[in-house]
Amino acid sequence: MTIQISITPSGRLSLPADIRKRLGLAGGGSLIVEETPDGVILRTVAQSVAHARALARKYTADRPDASVDAFLANRREDSGV
Repeated sequence: MTIQISITPSGRLSLPADIRKRLGLAGGGSLIVEETPDGVILRTVAQSVAHARALARKYTADRPDASVDAFLANRREDSGV
């Protein structure tokens, strides 16, 4: 879906209600703004976390010891806890 929205002189913009509802932002919420060479990407916080996890999996998929859980377990083991 592609839509055109307006930005006020003070920099505010409004997302249409149906989009806010689909994103779980009907009652308000936060978006992460990512500036890229191709333009601007808006993501919910949950979408940003999922995106970051997907990127991390891309680089650690063949290294199970590279997970945060594995790191914390190793630290606990090293500290004797």
